[in-house]
Amino acid sequence: MNVLQAATLGLIQGLGEFLPISSSGHLLLARFLLGIQAETPDIQSAYKMLDILLHIGTLIPVIIVFWKDWIQMIVHPIRNRTLLYLILASVPTLAIYLAAKVLFPSVHGFSVFDNGWFLGVSFLITSLFLVVCDILSSVKKPNPQKEPGILSSIVMGLFQGIGLIPGVSRSGSTILGGVFSGLEKKKAAKFSFMMSAPAIMGSLLMEGKDALASGDFAYLDIVPTIVGIIVAAVSGFLAIRFMMKMIEKIPLCWFAIYLAIIGIAYLAMQLSGVSFLPVFAVPGV
Repeated sequence: MNVLQAATLGLIQGLGEFLPISSSGHLLLARFLLGIQAETPDIQSAYKMLDILLHIGTLIPVIIVFWKDWIQMIVHPIRNRTLLYLILASVPTLAIYLAAKVLFPSVHGFSVFDNGWFLGVSFLITSLFLVVCDILSSVKKPNPQKEPGILSSIVMGLFQGIGLIPGVSRSGSTILGGVFSGLEKKKAAKFSFMMSAPAIMGSLLMEGKDALASGDFAYLDIVPTIVGIIVAAVSGFLAIRFMMKMIEKIPLCWFAIYLAIIGIAYLAMQLSGVSFLPVFAVPGV
């Protein structure tokens, strides 16, 4: 992988993490279009590790943009319970991840989606989520929830679990979960973006340890990887700023239309037998 390809993937990761379009899904799609294929399981594991490192890049703007909130929740954990709610929101996601590993060991849980066979459907699921989110947020609530609480944390954590499927936007699904549980869309978006911090750290700990033990890092070129992380951080910063300013001004259905188009196009090419796309079938089954 060269520097330009890594920078492209970093840009996609930074924008896709906070725009409700799925960074993981677009990273897979970009690899297909750029011809960056995983010929062996070792290379596939290395690419998965690269995805996690690019996520680390998007962790940086989350810390920078919300630095006052992080300080407040650390210095005043009793008065400001956001940190507690972020941890609470991570529990359902972790439970879903582990349950999938236990219930579907033959396909390694959510790893069954890693080759992109389900990507078109995933984009359509995200599109549906965004339309539903717009509908729910347009309904005036008699007593809107002003800040995240126990219920919204659990619900958003469950929706984040659905977002483990590549192509299902983590931010889009968790914003829907927040709105569904009574939060205003902007409050749900802010909490969703902050939820990415423990999710990214959790992925790094779980996947990174395995990658280190199996030597997957050896397949990554240092310079392109660093460039990708930097681009992901910068584009992620811009994406957060954009979404926090515009989320109440523009409907999410515009993103839904985009995802519906690429989801349908992906499925059409996939079912017509385009050579560089995976067959629409569960791998190994």
